[in-house]
Amino acid sequence: MSDSNWQPSTLAAQGLGWIDDATKAVSPPIHMSSTHLRDPDNQYRNGRDYIRDDNPSFDQAEALLAKLENGKKALLLSSGMAAATAVFLALRPGDHVIAARNMYWSLRRWLSTYATAWGLQVEFVDMTDLDAFRALIRPGQTKLVWIETPSNPLWTITDIAAVAEIAHKAGAKVTADSTVATPVLSQPLTLGADIVMHSATKYLNGHSDICAGALVTNNIDNAFWQGVAGNRGTLGGIIGSFEAWLLLRGMRSLFPRVERACASAQKLAEGLRRHRWVESVLYPGLSDFPGHALAAKQMKGGFSGMLSIRVKGGEGGAIRTAAAVEIWKRATSLGGTESLIEHRASIEGEGSPVPMDLLRLSVGLENAEDLLADLSNALETAHRN
Repeated sequence: MSDSNWQPSTLAAQGLGWIDDATKAVSPPIHMSSTHLRDPDNQYRNGRDYIRDDNPSFDQAEALLAKLENGKKALLLSSGMAAATAVFLALRPGDHVIAARNMYWSLRRWLSTYATAWGLQVEFVDMTDLDAFRALIRPGQTKLVWIETPSNPLWTITDIAAVAEIAHKAGAKVTADSTVATPVLSQPLTLGADIVMHSATKYLNGHSDICAGALVTNNIDNAFWQGVAGNRGTLGGIIGSFEAWLLLRGMRSLFPRVERACASAQKLAEGLRRHRWVESVLYPGLSDFPGHALAAKQMKGGFSGMLSIRVKGGEGGAIRTAAAVEIWKRATSLGGTESLIEHRASIEGEGSPVPMDLLRLSVGLENAEDLLADLSNALETAHRN
């Protein structure tokens, strides 16, 4: 049976089914060498030269991620920010960029400061408003459109196919941050995106023990992708060999982890929306959530393990609630086995679109009833006086 007939969950669990040729080990070796031997005639017939451009420890994780995303090539990088900036730095000063207004705050800040100072013309827009997006497009001048869906931490849903159609007609490429959806739930390349970005620190790794990023494309034969790939080696944003091994280890359990987190998040969203101290629940899996129908169309098998709640009592009520939890951990990040809670506006600071009464929840692998009870008790404790 060829692996081309295997389901994605099988491919992930098997790590594409590769076996080490030398030892027959089912877990791949970790290659730590920073350089490779040149042939006597000065050639590199083994295809390897230097770790910054080419590391055999990357091969299996990159091949698996490319397969899961229905892409042709994946690149591992040192962080999600390294992956994202490698894309933008493949552009030229003066190029026009359109990005989602609601997106990962660190990248939004980078675009508003460094990228703008470097020379990119950056405009932000509500990507759920296709008319507003279309009005910003400059045919021949807009070179890149950056979307994130579901978007962090309001979980708005962008119509990937519609945005890609509009962008491509104007000659622009589309990059989709699919960190929250993961290839378990969505494959943006099949919907028209040109590049998919992941903060692999999150769900792809899934164990809160590495920092990594990844890019996947369905077209390697173009100058833009070559520029992106070249930036990894030129700028040095490479992941370490051990971290690449840990990433592959994490990806082998990706499907059951994401499926469990999605199921628990759905239960929490439905339970919390009835809590007397919760103003509203933001989760694409709720039938009355704006974008639910679109999410159901372009996400298969769940709506992610991420949700947010707006707590009655404003900022004070939200912070007191986070202070009163026992199982949930007050920490930044998402996608790990442990559930995390965060008052997001405090992290993002001035200019953040995040309401002050919002708590971001990353649902882990604990029992969903335990998580709901812990958060419900914390809400009651926060509002006791």
